[in-house]
Amino acid sequence: MSKPVAQQSYTAFLQKEGDAYVALCPELDVASQGPTIEQAIANLKEAVELFLECADPQEIEQRLHYVAL
Repeated sequence: MSKPVAQQSYTAFLQKEGDAYVALCPELDVASQGPTIEQAIANLKEAVELFLECADPQEIEQRLHYVAL
């Protein structure tokens, strides 16, 4: 039986640069891009998931910071 995975929400900032959209998760300093807003967000989600799966817990803790707006 597998353990349930806690859901975490992160912020995504999007910016148009040339013909593409750049998406940034500021809490983890992870970025991605795509030709559309939807694709940039999907690519960012995948990049964050891969980072969280592969990174050492200490690296995650070092990068994890919350942005006060």
